[in-house]
Parts: sequence; C-alpha cells; structure tokens
Amino acid sequence: MENYLREIVDYGVLGLLGLMSVVSLGIVFERLFFYASLRPEVLQLYKHKNHLELELSRNLTLLATIASNAPYVGLLGTVFGIMLTFVDIGSKGGASDAQTIMVGLALALKATAFGLLVAIPSLFCYNLLLRKGEVIVIRWENRHEA
Repeated sequence: MENYLREIVDYGVLGLLGLMSVVSLGIVFERLFFYASLRPEVLQLYKHKNHLELELSRNLTLLATIASNAPYVGLLGTVFGIMLTFVDIGSKGGASDAQTIMVGLALALKATAFGLLVAIPSLFCYNLLLRKGEVIVIRWENRHEA
C-alpha cells in the first residue's frame, strides 16, 4: 500500500511540476517570438500605450504564478514523502534501519529540488520578459513623442 501511495505522490507531484515547467517554457518562447516580431513598423500600429502594454504582458501573470508556486508544490511532495517514510517505519514496528530511513527521506526531498528547478528559471524568465516589455514601451513612447 505504501509503495502505491509513494508512486501516486511521486508521479502526481513530479508530473505537476513537469507540466508547470512545460507551460513556463511555452510562455517564454511565445513571448520571445512575439517581442522579436515587434519591429518599428509593427509598433506604429499601436496607437495607445495601454493596448501595447496589454499585449506585452499577456501570460506573464501565469509565468509569475508558476514561479511563485512551484516551490510549494515541491514542498508538498516532500511533506507527503516524509509522511510515507514515517508510515513505512511505523508499519515495520519501528524496526527500520538507518539506511532505509535515509533513502526514504532523500527521495522525499527530490520533490523540493524539482520545485526549485522549475521556480528559479521561471522567475528569471519572468523578470527578463518584464524588462524587455518595459524597453519596448519606452521605444514606443520615444517614437510617438518625436
């Protein structure tokens, strides 16, 4: 039973983190391609700054949400993994050796590591894209002031 629960936790949490990383990558590449397509002649089509800012910030909230929540998803997996390790120890009547306990705890911590592996690049890319959007708005303003 514990192995079944451990697999559910592993595949569930790591699967969710994998999905979050794929969504993050998709957003980053889509935004980079969109920003690259904004040549000066295309920027002229935006008559109002608000419309440009809306287009530039599309999906960035989702990217920020993934970046801020991925560590928590990883931590949730770690907590479940530690709980399952304790259940395993308890079901053996407390007669577990140190190696079994350490392996269980180490495997539980992998969820936190994966959560951080999703969060850190997502946050980096969010800040990068936010800054690129600000630069594009400044260029747009400079063209419309002249």
